[in-house]
Amino acid sequence: MKWCYKVWIFLVAIFCGSIIMGSSALATLPGFDPSQMSDMSDFDPATPIIPSGDTIKIGLVEAFSGPSAAMGHMVAINVYWAVHDLNKRGGIFVDGKMKKIQVILGNSMGKPAMTKKAAERLILKDKVDILWGTSGSHTSKIMSQVAKKYKTIYMNPMSLADSLHDGNNFSRYTFRTTVNTTMVGKALAYFYAKRPETKFYILNQDYGFGHAIADAFKKGLKTFKPGAEIVGEVYHPLFSKDFAPYITQVKSSGAEVIFTGDWDPDASNLIRQARRMGVGLPFANIYADDVMTLKALGPQGGVGQVNANDYMISVDTPTNKVWLKAWNDQWKRGWGEPYDTIRYKWPRGVISRLVESTYWLLDVVSRAGSTDPEKIIKVWEGDKWVGFTGTLEMRACDHQVVRDIYISEFIFPNKWFKDAASYGKPVIMPRNIAVSPTPKDLKRCRQ
Repeated sequence: MKWCYKVWIFLVAIFCGSIIMGSSALATLPGFDPSQMSDMSDFDPATPIIPSGDTIKIGLVEAFSGPSAAMGHMVAINVYWAVHDLNKRGGIFVDGKMKKIQVILGNSMGKPAMTKKAAERLILKDKVDILWGTSGSHTSKIMSQVAKKYKTIYMNPMSLADSLHDGNNFSRYTFRTTVNTTMVGKALAYFYAKRPETKFYILNQDYGFGHAIADAFKKGLKTFKPGAEIVGEVYHPLFSKDFAPYITQVKSSGAEVIFTGDWDPDASNLIRQARRMGVGLPFANIYADDVMTLKALGPQGGVGQVNANDYMISVDTPTNKVWLKAWNDQWKRGWGEPYDTIRYKWPRGVISRLVESTYWLLDVVSRAGSTDPEKIIKVWEGDKWVGFTGTLEMRACDHQVVRDIYISEFIFPNKWFKDAASYGKPVIMPRNIAVSPTPKDLKRCRQ
């Protein structure tokens, strides 16, 4: 009996200790700590402060000229913010010393050939430690290939095609900090599951991402709303200027919702032309939330738009409140062009996602204590990190982030903009529902 009693006491001690250790681990999970943010009053993204010398070098590849140049400016501010904050804290302790972070730009012009040229120049000439970017899954694929060739860490917080991390394209050096097409498609279908709309029209850009996100949405509808009907499915060239032929087809389709994965400038041009042609249908989207476009439509013109994203300004968490105020307070001080418009008044969807991703990346580098790719990989695989609205987890086998997704119907009036529709209360699609399966053709995911 004494032996049994001692065993029982021992097992209870182990069980209780596990609970305490688990709680302690959760409490000390790394993440964004708003109380540690530096004084950002001297931050102006139009004139970033770029250190030189012995620095940690980030090569930011994006379109800074051409039809999607506005995307480059929108992306750059987010990297500049996180880097400015950390540099004011003294930088990051790596390789036995404190180092500041330097951002070096590479202009992809939105073209695959230029993307490859820019990424290779950053690695071979500028000696960057990390590649960061870029808009378009077709160009992100090239970035990943270049990173793999030169064994350089590449963070992709921008491009969603599932295929970027499948058996053919996976690279140990590439980490995706944004959701993929399966997760977005499932999330939007999940949102419509209990709503009355049943007829959907798909209108997307004609390249890998456009087709992939459409397929994900169709599969999601089969799961969550099997009675739904796809009344039309059309794909248009990137950077189209005339959407009239497509909108005419939508008008005669009987659709109740237009599903689009378009990003700017296509997303804004599509919505503006649709409204001018008398099509007032809501767009279910991920990138069609530009406030300049919503303002141009008039306060009621954007009501009913449905946006899905991995970050949303209307998510009510203490950390997010502090983050939003910090950003908005600095914007009010008056940034230079092009950051002086209401487009940057609040760090909406993509903006906060990119700032958050950059903080995560640099926190991983800090915990690795090195810019050595192998040491960074070791820390980042399986890492859990608390961001602005919740926990991000880097799935170890395919380097895909796992997180909640937020869906919101735009309303007016709202607390964000006085003359444009914007985010209402978000619907949360939990990560256990949103998560995409691991790639079946990726051997390391089957081990």
